[in-house]
Amino acid sequence: MPRAKRGFKARRRRKKILKLAKGFVGGRRRLYRQARETLERGLVYAYRDRRVKKRTFRRLWNVRINAAARLNGLSYSRLIHGLTRAEVTLDRKILAALAVHDPDAFAAVAEVAKERLAA
Repeated sequence: MPRAKRGFKARRRRKKILKLAKGFVGGRRRLYRQARETLERGLVYAYRDRRVKKRTFRRLWNVRINAAARLNGLSYSRLIHGLTRAEVTLDRKILAALAVHDPDAFAAVAEVAKERLAA
């Protein structure tokens, strides 16, 4: 009985992996097993780092907000507390953008927080 060489499905599966390995170097691009291992590891990193990117940006936004808040006589935590009490629903991404691109608008927001903290 002749040996079974798998069918077109196995070839299709291997071709899909090798196509995704385009851009890898050496055997990682040409050899199926190496390509698959590298690709799986890369996909794990991609999944993990999509979440890490969110954390990293939030840290950056917090640093920018803190710097701008201190220029307006508040600390980061006092600013956020004042905005929460004033029921201002600007998220940190928007606050950081205001701090960098429109300091006057950020100063107005900080003033709202100061007023609420004083009351």
